[in-house]
Amino acid sequence: MPILEGEGVTKYFGGLAAVSRVDFHVEQGEIVGLIGPNGAGKTTLFNLISGALTPSAGVIRFQGREITGLKPHRICKMGLARTFQSVKVFPNMPVFENVLLGALFGKPDGVSVAHAAEEATALLEFVGLSAVRSTPAKDLTLVNQKRLELARALATRPQLLLLDELMAGLNPTEVGQAMELVARIRDQGITIFMIEHVMKAIMSICDRIIVLHHGVKIAEGTPQEVATSKTVIEVYLGE
Repeated sequence: MPILEGEGVTKYFGGLAAVSRVDFHVEQGEIVGLIGPNGAGKTTLFNLISGALTPSAGVIRFQGREITGLKPHRICKMGLARTFQSVKVFPNMPVFENVLLGALFGKPDGVSVAHAAEEATALLEFVGLSAVRSTPAKDLTLVNQKRLELARALATRPQLLLLDELMAGLNPTEVGQAMELVARIRDQGITIFMIEHVMKAIMSICDRIIVLHHGVKIAEGTPQEVATSKTVIEVYLGE
């Protein structure tokens, strides 16, 4: 049984279908990529999965349970976390406290402050931010704000992580480091569904790729299958 699946997922804004009758699934332990041109409906689909938006039609299931239309905090506490296309950190709070919040409030059962602090400390080490733990989040570089948002999501102990353009705006060295970090997250048993425009990253680390165009799924398959799809080349990859 897939850890995440959607059937006929649709979202209208007025008369415009931003996502139209999309079927998808993510298997336990996979890294699945979601690609497509700007405006294809990728972030809208993530917003529907994570509860930020309610579908106009269709069903979304997480671990076999329907989550269609549930509030984001309930979905998070079920084990589904996300990052955002535009980084969303608590800017005036120190790095450590940003992650501590995830550890304290992102899980279904209560946790002691001491235990949450231990988790936050370990996660800052994991993402490479231990040296800036006391720095206000707003003073971090873009790459470190992205790492902070990732650590905060991981602090909720997700079984599935949605990554929305983790590598956007990063230089080639930072992209390579981010790819290594994603692989290490998967090695910890966390399934990953990621939106990305950095094709080197998508093609290198994903097991399978889904392609959206104008809100419609136009292709799905291995990186090699997608990269050689005539339809995908025409609408997105180019020659």
